Amino acid sequence: MSRIGKLPIPLPAGVTLDVKPGQVTVKGPKGQLVVDFDPDLEIVLEENQVVVKRPTDSRRHRALHGLTRSLVANAVEGVSQGFVKELEIKGIGYRAKLQGGKIELSIGYSHPVIVEAPEGITLEVPEPTKIRVSGIDKQKVGQVAANIRAIRPPDAYHGKGIRYAGEVLRLKPGKAGVTGG
Repeated sequence: MSRIGKLPIPLPAGVTLDVKPGQVTVKGPKGQLVVDFDPDLEIVLEENQVVVKRPTDSRRHRALHGLTRSLVANAVEGVSQGFVKELEIKGIGYRAKLQGGKIELSIGYSHPVIVEAPEGITLEVPEPTKIRVSGIDKQKVGQVAANIRAIRPPDAYHGKGIRYAGEVLRLKPGKAGVTGG
């Protein structure tokens, strides 16, 4: 039995679930998400908890069991609490500023880089060196944060660039000077 797949998903107050064959619609205070899943699997609502069941112990069904449970759990958490990824900007003169839903990044290029938020994602700049990406879809939030980080990933020698909050970098040593001679 899948250790993740067999865990029930608790439904918080204010979250509703509508199950159709191959599709689950999760509605909550922050919005609505639709999760597609394999129609072989069964999603059942039992005593304010969601349980994902599989028909057989075949390799395919075992693989889909944990995946489906995780996708539904992420949708439930997203519509009730939402997801946030924070990014930090390190480097002299590197900064970000918010301009009407878009972020303008000054990160060492000859021109400012402008990042637009896709639908369902909110971008915030609480400080010139911090960016917050938030939304209800975990995959979208992570992808937007990864796209922003990819604009100027951290440098391996000095650590300058955009990184996730709390990300630990191992800096390489610089050139060793010539000794003896």
